[in-house]
Amino acid sequence: MATVHHWTGLEARALRHALRMSVRAFAQHLGLAVATVSKWESKLAATEPRPDTQAILDTALGRADASVHLRFETLLSETTGPMTASPRAWEYESWTDDLDRVVVALSRQDFSSADSLLGRWLDRYKAPGLDEKGLYLFARSTALLGDLRRYQGTLVGLLSAQRSYAGARAVFTQLGNARRIAQLDLSLSVVLEMSGKLESAARNYEALAVDDRLSRRDRARARLWVGTALSKDGRHDYATRVMQSAIRDFEELAEPDDWSAAHQKLALAHRGAGDLTTALRFLEIARTSGTPESPMQRVQLTTAQAHILRTDPATRDDGLRLLDDAAQIAARSGLGHQLRSIEAIKRTCEGAFKPPRR
Repeated sequence: MATVHHWTGLEARALRHALRMSVRAFAQHLGLAVATVSKWESKLAATEPRPDTQAILDTALGRADASVHLRFETLLSETTGPMTASPRAWEYESWTDDLDRVVVALSRQDFSSADSLLGRWLDRYKAPGLDEKGLYLFARSTALLGDLRRYQGTLVGLLSAQRSYAGARAVFTQLGNARRIAQLDLSLSVVLEMSGKLESAARNYEALAVDDRLSRRDRARARLWVGTALSKDGRHDYATRVMQSAIRDFEELAEPDDWSAAHQKLALAHRGAGDLTTALRFLEIARTSGTPESPMQRVQLTTAQAHILRTDPATRDDGLRLLDDAAQIAARSGLGHQLRSIEAIKRTCEGAFKPPRR
Protein backbone atom coordinates (compact mmCIF):
# COMPACT_ATOMS: atom_id res chain seq x y z
CA MET A 1 0.00 0.00 0.00
CA ALA A 2 1.05 3.58 -0.67
CA THR A 3 3.07 5.59 1.82
CA VAL A 4 3.41 9.35 1.34
CA HIS A 5 6.70 10.69 2.67
CA HIS A 6 5.89 14.32 1.92
CA TRP A 7 2.31 15.60 1.60
CA THR A 8 1.30 18.50 -0.60
CA GLY A 9 -2.15 19.71 -1.54
CA LEU A 10 -2.00 17.37 -4.54
CA GLU A 11 -1.77 14.21 -2.43
CA ALA A 12 -4.33 15.55 0.03
CA ARG A 13 -6.86 16.10 -2.75
CA ALA A 14 -6.19 12.61 -4.13
CA LEU A 15 -6.89 11.16 -0.67
CA ARG A 16 -10.15 13.10 -0.42
CA HIS A 17 -11.31 11.77 -3.78
CA ALA A 18 -10.17 8.24 -2.88
CA LEU A 19 -12.26 8.43 0.31
CA ARG A 20 -15.14 9.79 -1.82
CA MET A 21 -15.74 12.71 0.52
CA SER A 22 -16.74 16.32 -0.04
CA VAL A 23 -14.36 19.08 1.05
CA ARG A 24 -16.45 19.66 4.18
CA ALA A 25 -16.72 15.97 5.05
CA PHE A 26 -12.97 15.50 4.49
CA ALA A 27 -12.18 18.44 6.77
CA GLN A 28 -14.40 16.96 9.48
CA HIS A 29 -12.80 13.53 8.96
CA LEU A 30 -9.37 15.07 9.60
CA GLY A 31 -10.51 17.43 12.34
CA LEU A 32 -9.39 20.49 10.37
CA ALA A 33 -10.98 23.70 9.14
CA VAL A 34 -12.75 23.66 5.79
CA ALA A 35 -10.62 26.65 4.76
CA THR A 36 -7.46 24.55 5.21
CA VAL A 37 -8.69 21.83 2.88
CA SER A 38 -9.94 24.42 0.39
CA LYS A 39 -6.42 25.94 0.31
CA TRP A 40 -4.95 22.53 -0.54
CA GLU A 41 -7.52 22.12 -3.31
CA SER A 42 -6.67 25.45 -4.91
CA LYS A 43 -2.86 25.37 -4.63
CA LEU A 44 -2.26 21.59 -4.95
CA ALA A 45 1.51 20.86 -5.17
CA ALA A 46 2.33 24.53 -4.45
CA THR A 47 1.28 24.20 -0.80
CA GLU A 48 2.47 21.90 1.99
CA PRO A 49 0.56 21.06 5.20
CA ARG A 50 2.30 21.76 8.51
CA PRO A 51 4.23 18.85 10.12
CA ASP A 52 1.41 18.07 12.58
CA THR A 53 -1.11 18.07 9.73
CA GLN A 54 1.20 15.79 7.70
CA ALA A 55 0.90 13.29 10.57
CA ILE A 56 -2.90 13.59 10.51
CA LEU A 57 -2.91 12.79 6.78
CA ASP A 58 -0.55 9.85 7.39
CA THR A 59 -3.01 8.46 9.92
CA ALA A 60 -6.01 8.95 7.63
CA LEU A 61 -4.26 7.10 4.80
CA GLY A 62 -2.98 4.36 7.11
CA ARG A 63 -6.49 3.65 8.44
CA ALA A 64 -8.05 3.51 4.97
CA ASP A 65 -8.91 0.12 3.49
CA ALA A 66 -7.29 -1.47 0.44
CA SER A 67 -9.84 -0.13 -2.02
CA VAL A 68 -9.13 3.45 -0.91
CA HIS A 69 -5.38 2.86 -1.30
CA LEU A 70 -5.92 1.55 -4.82
CA ARG A 71 -8.05 4.57 -5.78
CA PHE A 72 -5.51 6.91 -4.15
CA GLU A 73 -2.59 5.48 -6.14
CA THR A 74 -4.60 5.51 -9.36
CA LEU A 75 -5.73 9.10 -8.87
CA LEU A 76 -2.18 10.28 -8.25
CA SER A 77 -0.95 8.41 -11.31
CA GLU A 78 -3.61 10.08 -13.43
CA THR A 79 -2.91 13.48 -11.89
CA THR A 80 0.81 13.46 -12.57
CA GLY A 81 0.26 12.02 -16.04
CA PRO A 82 2.62 10.14 -18.33
CA MET A 83 6.34 10.77 -18.81
CA THR A 84 6.86 12.21 -15.31
CA ALA A 85 10.65 12.36 -14.87
CA SER A 86 11.02 11.83 -11.13
CA PRO A 87 8.65 9.48 -9.25
CA ARG A 88 7.83 10.25 -5.63
CA ALA A 89 9.10 7.97 -2.87
CA TRP A 90 5.70 6.30 -2.40
CA GLU A 91 5.59 5.63 -6.14
CA TYR A 92 8.89 3.76 -5.95
CA GLU A 93 7.41 1.60 -3.20
CA SER A 94 4.23 0.94 -5.16
CA TRP A 95 6.24 0.17 -8.29
CA THR A 96 8.39 -2.33 -6.38
CA ASP A 97 5.30 -3.97 -4.86
CA ASP A 98 3.66 -4.20 -8.28
CA LEU A 99 6.72 -5.96 -9.72
CA ASP A 100 6.46 -8.55 -6.95
CA ARG A 101 2.82 -9.04 -7.96
CA VAL A 102 3.84 -9.41 -11.60
CA VAL A 103 6.25 -12.23 -10.72
CA VAL A 104 3.45 -14.07 -8.92
CA ALA A 105 0.98 -13.45 -11.76
CA LEU A 106 3.45 -14.79 -14.33
CA SER A 107 4.07 -17.91 -12.25
CA ARG A 108 0.33 -18.57 -12.44
CA GLN A 109 0.07 -17.56 -16.12
CA ASP A 110 -2.27 -14.74 -15.14
CA PHE A 111 -1.15 -12.72 -18.15
CA SER A 112 -3.92 -10.14 -17.98
CA SER A 113 -2.99 -9.05 -14.44
CA ALA A 114 0.72 -9.00 -15.24
CA ASP A 115 0.14 -6.90 -18.38
CA SER A 116 -2.04 -4.42 -16.47
CA LEU A 117 0.47 -3.99 -13.64
CA LEU A 118 3.41 -3.50 -16.01
CA GLY A 119 1.47 -1.14 -18.26
CA ARG A 120 0.68 1.05 -15.29
CA TRP A 121 4.38 1.97 -14.98
CA LEU A 122 5.80 1.49 -18.47
CA ASP A 123 3.04 3.63 -19.98
CA ARG A 124 3.85 6.38 -17.53
CA TYR A 125 7.64 6.49 -17.33
CA LYS A 126 10.40 6.37 -19.92
CA ALA A 127 14.08 5.85 -19.19
CA PRO A 128 15.35 9.36 -20.06
CA GLY A 129 15.14 11.57 -16.99
CA LEU A 130 14.75 8.78 -14.41
CA ASP A 131 17.21 8.60 -11.55
CA GLU A 132 19.18 5.42 -10.79
CA LYS A 133 16.42 3.80 -8.75
CA GLY A 134 13.84 4.65 -11.38
CA LEU A 135 16.07 3.23 -14.12
CA TYR A 136 16.45 -0.02 -12.19
CA LEU A 137 12.69 -0.39 -11.78
CA PHE A 138 12.13 0.55 -15.41
CA ALA A 139 14.61 -2.10 -16.57
CA ARG A 140 13.10 -4.75 -14.28
CA SER A 141 9.64 -3.89 -15.64
CA THR A 142 10.88 -4.14 -19.22
CA ALA A 143 12.54 -7.49 -18.53
CA LEU A 144 9.32 -8.82 -16.97
CA LEU A 145 7.41 -7.59 -20.01
CA GLY A 146 9.79 -9.75 -22.03
CA ASP A 147 8.94 -12.72 -19.80
CA LEU A 148 5.23 -12.04 -20.31
CA ARG A 149 5.55 -11.98 -24.10
CA ARG A 150 7.83 -15.03 -24.06
CA TYR A 151 5.43 -17.06 -21.92
CA GLN A 152 2.56 -16.14 -24.21
CA GLY A 153 4.80 -17.42 -26.98
CA THR A 154 3.08 -16.04 -30.08
CA LEU A 155 5.36 -15.35 -33.05
CA VAL A 156 4.85 -11.62 -32.60
CA GLY A 157 5.28 -12.11 -28.85
CA LEU A 158 8.74 -13.65 -29.30
CA LEU A 159 9.91 -10.63 -31.29
CA SER A 160 8.42 -8.35 -28.63
CA ALA A 161 10.16 -10.37 -25.90
CA GLN A 162 13.47 -10.04 -27.70
CA ARG A 163 13.05 -6.26 -27.98
CA SER A 164 12.08 -5.97 -24.32
CA TYR A 165 15.04 -8.04 -23.15
CA ALA A 166 17.43 -6.03 -25.34
CA GLY A 167 16.00 -2.76 -23.99
CA ALA A 168 16.28 -3.91 -20.38
CA ARG A 169 19.82 -5.14 -21.02
CA ALA A 170 20.83 -1.71 -22.34
CA VAL A 171 19.56 0.00 -19.19
CA PHE A 172 21.27 -2.50 -16.86
CA THR A 173 24.47 -1.97 -18.87
CA GLN A 174 24.11 1.75 -18.21
CA LEU A 175 23.69 0.95 -14.50
CA GLY A 176 26.64 -1.46 -14.51
CA ASN A 177 24.54 -4.33 -13.09
CA ALA A 178 26.50 -7.37 -14.33
CA ARG A 179 24.21 -10.01 -12.81
CA ARG A 180 21.09 -8.61 -14.48
CA ILE A 181 22.92 -8.32 -17.80
CA ALA A 182 23.87 -12.00 -17.66
CA GLN A 183 20.32 -12.99 -16.71
CA LEU A 184 19.03 -11.14 -19.75
CA ASP A 185 21.61 -12.88 -21.94
CA LEU A 186 20.10 -16.12 -20.64
CA SER A 187 16.57 -14.94 -21.47
CA LEU A 188 17.65 -13.87 -24.95
CA SER A 189 19.10 -17.34 -25.49
CA VAL A 190 15.77 -18.89 -24.53
CA VAL A 191 14.09 -16.76 -27.21
CA LEU A 192 16.66 -18.03 -29.73
CA GLU A 193 15.82 -21.61 -28.79
CA MET A 194 12.07 -21.00 -29.00
CA SER A 195 12.62 -19.45 -32.43
CA GLY A 196 14.27 -22.67 -33.62
CA LYS A 197 17.88 -21.39 -33.63
CA LEU A 198 19.09 -24.38 -31.63
CA GLU A 199 22.81 -24.29 -32.40
CA SER A 200 23.16 -20.61 -31.51
CA ALA A 201 21.10 -21.12 -28.34
CA ALA A 202 23.22 -24.09 -27.27
CA ARG A 203 26.45 -22.12 -27.74
CA ASN A 204 25.10 -19.24 -25.65
CA TYR A 205 23.88 -21.60 -22.93
CA GLU A 206 27.28 -23.30 -22.75
CA ALA A 207 29.02 -19.95 -22.22
CA LEU A 208 26.50 -18.85 -19.58
CA ALA A 209 26.72 -22.18 -17.72
CA VAL A 210 30.22 -21.17 -16.56
CA ASP A 211 29.58 -17.43 -16.27
CA ASP A 212 30.44 -16.21 -12.76
CA ARG A 213 28.07 -13.25 -13.13
CA LEU A 214 25.19 -15.70 -12.70
CA SER A 215 24.12 -17.46 -9.52
CA ARG A 216 24.76 -21.20 -9.27
CA ARG A 217 21.05 -21.82 -9.86
CA ASP A 218 21.05 -19.78 -13.07
CA ARG A 219 24.22 -21.53 -14.24
CA ALA A 220 22.51 -24.88 -13.63
CA ARG A 221 19.50 -23.68 -15.63
CA ALA A 222 21.81 -22.71 -18.47
CA ARG A 223 23.36 -26.19 -18.35
CA LEU A 224 19.89 -27.78 -18.42
CA TRP A 225 18.92 -25.66 -21.41
CA VAL A 226 22.11 -26.70 -23.21
CA GLY A 227 20.72 -30.22 -22.94
CA THR A 228 17.28 -29.11 -24.12
CA ALA A 229 18.65 -27.44 -27.24
CA LEU A 230 20.92 -30.40 -28.00
CA SER A 231 18.05 -32.87 -27.56
CA LYS A 232 15.84 -30.87 -29.93
CA ASP A 233 18.73 -30.99 -32.39
CA GLY A 234 18.89 -34.80 -32.14
CA ARG A 235 22.03 -35.08 -29.97
CA HIS A 236 20.28 -37.06 -27.25
CA ASP A 237 23.21 -38.90 -25.59
CA TYR A 238 25.22 -35.76 -24.91
CA ALA A 239 22.03 -33.95 -23.91
CA THR A 240 21.22 -36.51 -21.20
CA ARG A 241 24.71 -36.21 -19.68
CA VAL A 242 24.46 -32.42 -19.51
CA MET A 243 20.94 -32.59 -18.01
CA GLN A 244 22.02 -35.07 -15.32
CA SER A 245 24.76 -32.64 -14.29
CA ALA A 246 22.16 -29.88 -13.93
CA ILE A 247 19.91 -32.20 -11.92
CA ARG A 248 22.71 -32.82 -9.41
CA ASP A 249 23.12 -29.06 -8.97
CA PHE A 250 19.38 -28.55 -8.43
CA GLU A 251 19.39 -31.34 -5.84
CA GLU A 252 22.30 -29.78 -3.94
CA LEU A 253 20.63 -26.36 -4.14
CA ALA A 254 17.31 -27.81 -2.85
CA GLU A 255 15.35 -26.44 -5.84
CA PRO A 256 12.45 -28.93 -6.24
CA ASP A 257 10.70 -27.12 -9.10
CA ASP A 258 13.87 -26.91 -11.20
CA TRP A 259 14.69 -30.51 -10.28
CA SER A 260 11.23 -31.60 -11.44
CA ALA A 261 11.45 -29.62 -14.70
CA ALA A 262 14.86 -31.12 -15.40
CA HIS A 263 13.49 -34.66 -15.07
CA GLN A 264 10.72 -33.83 -17.54
CA LYS A 265 13.30 -32.61 -20.08
CA LEU A 266 15.48 -35.63 -19.37
CA ALA A 267 12.48 -37.88 -20.07
CA LEU A 268 12.07 -36.28 -23.51
CA ALA A 269 15.78 -36.72 -24.26
CA HIS A 270 15.49 -40.46 -23.49
CA ARG A 271 12.37 -40.61 -25.63
CA GLY A 272 14.35 -39.08 -28.49
CA ALA A 273 17.02 -41.73 -27.98
CA GLY A 274 14.35 -44.45 -28.24
CA ASP A 275 14.42 -45.56 -24.57
CA LEU A 276 10.71 -45.23 -23.75
CA THR A 277 10.88 -47.18 -20.48
CA THR A 278 13.47 -44.85 -19.00
CA ALA A 279 11.61 -41.85 -20.43
CA LEU A 280 8.41 -42.82 -18.63
CA ARG A 281 10.32 -43.44 -15.39
CA PHE A 282 11.86 -39.97 -15.42
CA LEU A 283 8.54 -38.40 -16.38
CA GLU A 284 6.88 -40.02 -13.37
CA ILE A 285 9.56 -38.49 -11.15
CA ALA A 286 8.77 -35.10 -12.67
CA ARG A 287 5.02 -35.57 -12.14
CA THR A 288 5.34 -36.49 -8.47
CA SER A 289 7.83 -33.81 -7.39
CA GLY A 290 7.83 -30.04 -7.20
CA THR A 291 5.04 -27.69 -6.18
CA PRO A 292 1.40 -27.83 -7.39
CA GLU A 293 1.24 -27.44 -11.16
CA SER A 294 0.59 -24.16 -12.92
CA PRO A 295 -1.17 -24.23 -16.32
CA MET A 296 2.21 -24.15 -18.07
CA GLN A 297 3.52 -27.04 -15.97
CA ARG A 298 0.38 -29.07 -16.73
CA VAL A 299 0.78 -28.41 -20.45
CA GLN A 300 4.47 -29.30 -20.41
CA LEU A 301 4.00 -32.51 -18.40
CA THR A 302 0.95 -33.63 -20.36
CA THR A 303 2.67 -32.90 -23.68
CA ALA A 304 5.78 -34.79 -22.60
CA GLN A 305 3.72 -37.81 -21.57
CA ALA A 306 1.76 -37.68 -24.82
CA HIS A 307 4.96 -37.36 -26.84
CA ILE A 308 6.35 -40.50 -25.21
CA LEU A 309 3.14 -42.53 -25.49
CA ARG A 310 2.46 -41.68 -29.11
CA THR A 311 5.94 -42.97 -30.05
CA ASP A 312 4.86 -46.54 -29.21
CA PRO A 313 2.20 -47.88 -31.64
CA ALA A 314 0.57 -49.73 -28.72
CA THR A 315 -0.10 -46.47 -26.84
CA ARG A 316 -0.34 -44.09 -29.79
CA ASP A 317 -4.07 -43.38 -29.35
CA ASP A 318 -3.60 -42.59 -25.65
CA GLY A 319 -0.82 -40.18 -26.60
CA LEU A 320 -3.00 -38.41 -29.16
CA ARG A 321 -5.81 -37.99 -26.62
CA LEU A 322 -3.36 -36.46 -24.17
CA LEU A 323 -2.12 -34.08 -26.87
CA ASP A 324 -5.70 -32.87 -27.32
CA ASP A 325 -5.97 -32.34 -23.54
CA ALA A 326 -2.70 -30.37 -23.51
CA ALA A 327 -3.85 -28.26 -26.47
CA GLN A 328 -7.07 -27.32 -24.67
CA ILE A 329 -5.17 -26.23 -21.54
CA ALA A 330 -2.70 -24.23 -23.64
CA ALA A 331 -5.49 -22.51 -25.57
CA ARG A 332 -7.40 -21.60 -22.38
CA SER A 333 -4.25 -20.24 -20.74
CA GLY A 334 -2.97 -18.24 -23.71
CA LEU A 335 0.21 -20.32 -24.05
CA GLY A 336 0.85 -19.73 -27.74
CA HIS A 337 4.27 -21.37 -28.02
CA GLN A 338 3.12 -24.56 -26.32
CA LEU A 339 0.01 -24.66 -28.51
CA ARG A 340 2.08 -24.33 -31.68
CA SER A 341 4.42 -27.09 -30.49
CA ILE A 342 1.49 -29.41 -29.80
CA GLU A 343 -0.01 -28.72 -33.22
CA ALA A 344 3.36 -29.47 -34.82
CA ILE A 345 3.56 -32.81 -32.98
CA LYS A 346 0.01 -33.67 -34.09
CA ARG A 347 0.88 -32.90 -37.70
CA THR A 348 3.92 -35.17 -37.41
CA CYS A 349 1.69 -37.92 -36.05
CA GLU A 350 -0.79 -37.51 -38.89
CA GLY A 351 2.01 -37.64 -41.48
CA ALA A 352 3.63 -40.69 -39.92
CA PHE A 353 0.37 -42.68 -39.84
CA LYS A 354 -1.21 -41.44 -43.08
CA PRO A 355 -2.88 -44.37 -44.88
CA PRO A 356 -1.28 -45.35 -48.22
CA ARG A 357 -2.83 -44.06 -51.43
CA ARG A 358 -4.76 -46.54 -53.58
